[in-house]
Amino acid sequence: MRASSTPSLLPEPDPAERDRSLRLVARLHDEIAAGDGAIGFDRYMAIALYEPGLGYYASDRRKFGPAGDFVTAPELTPLFGACVADQLAAWLPGIAPCLWEFGAGSGELAAQLLSELEALGFGSVQYRIFELSAALRARQQATIAARVPHALDRVRWLDALPDRFDGIVLANELLDALPVRLFELNQGRVLERVVTRASEAAPARAGLTPGAASPIGLALTSRAADPAFARSVEARLARAGWPAPLVATGYRSELGEQAAAWVASVSERLADGVLLLIDYGFPAAELYHPSRASGSFNCHYRHRSHAEPLWRPGLSDITAHVDFSAVHDAASRAGLSCLGYGSQAAFLLGCGLAQRFTERQSPSDAAGYAQAAQALQMLVSEAEMGELFKVIALSRGVDRAPLKLAGRDRRAALDADGSAACE
Repeated sequence: MRASSTPSLLPEPDPAERDRSLRLVARLHDEIAAGDGAIGFDRYMAIALYEPGLGYYASDRRKFGPAGDFVTAPELTPLFGACVADQLAAWLPGIAPCLWEFGAGSGELAAQLLSELEALGFGSVQYRIFELSAALRARQQATIAARVPHALDRVRWLDALPDRFDGIVLANELLDALPVRLFELNQGRVLERVVTRASEAAPARAGLTPGAASPIGLALTSRAADPAFARSVEARLARAGWPAPLVATGYRSELGEQAAAWVASVSERLADGVLLLIDYGFPAAELYHPSRASGSFNCHYRHRSHAEPLWRPGLSDITAHVDFSAVHDAASRAGLSCLGYGSQAAFLLGCGLAQRFTERQSPSDAAGYAQAAQALQMLVSEAEMGELFKVIALSRGVDRAPLKLAGRDRRAALDADGSAACE
């Protein structure tokens, strides 16, 4: 688990990081000035994470692993890749032998899948990685070259979506990093939380309510949502089971419009195959439960989490939990069917995690055994990644094997009323 911190307790960035963040701040001030004095949080998040040369994912600073800001499942243990490969092997015989990975991170999962699938008899599988960050692309190439050098000629990097996919599309911890819009409810009104210059965030400025300012002259404030966004929020909360009219005050959350749009775009292009998504999140009824009144967006810096997205822009990862009901809805509208939805723990155990651990770890190596056992615990424990992370598989084409979930398929939870959302 990542430790939670206030910005004052976070490690101090080095001079180069501070300089990059200040240049990004100047870029943000220009963006705000060019508009109406405010930008949506989704636009702020897009610049903070992806601005070329300055954004979090566009910089060359290490992000993954012990020396970075967070650790993903493939970095914890190669058993994660072995389990995913076990599931893919159930689908590959009836699908074009090509994997399409979005957001490949350090390249660890790609390397693990190439190795494990070869051992399972799928050594001719082609691998395509969509990556816009030059720094991450270089790291992915280095990782694959070091782990499976003979497979490097089967890997290609792409920076644009093809008109159609055939095969298996895979994304691990991608959707949580797509920009979100923030909203709050106030006496039946939907407000949008936006980023402004701190000097312009005073109550006297028409339509804005004051928010917390950051030391670099930016503030999160609230203003009346435009009608289209207000309707989207109302529809989402209705999907989650909220009664109308909305009378709550002080409730805050996010709307992941870009995640749903990404799923829709990929689903429409998936001509024949499977879309496999692994990420942290909930069905709509859980994500937007009235008791979850502060939303889910969070920031990560050097293995510490904090809730101050305006702290040194460009240095922290910014994420929000995935609305898996919205994911399913978007895929369903594009004609995909659901092969299963459940927790990461159920998925990994269904793919033989426990047996693989027993086969590959020798108790005679006490230190190695303890380290591997700790990683396994991180993957499946309800207090760690096992319950928070979910897995969903969506398919177009002939009947395919279901998602391996050890008998714990939760697809019914994707509907707020509990009826089956995927058949």
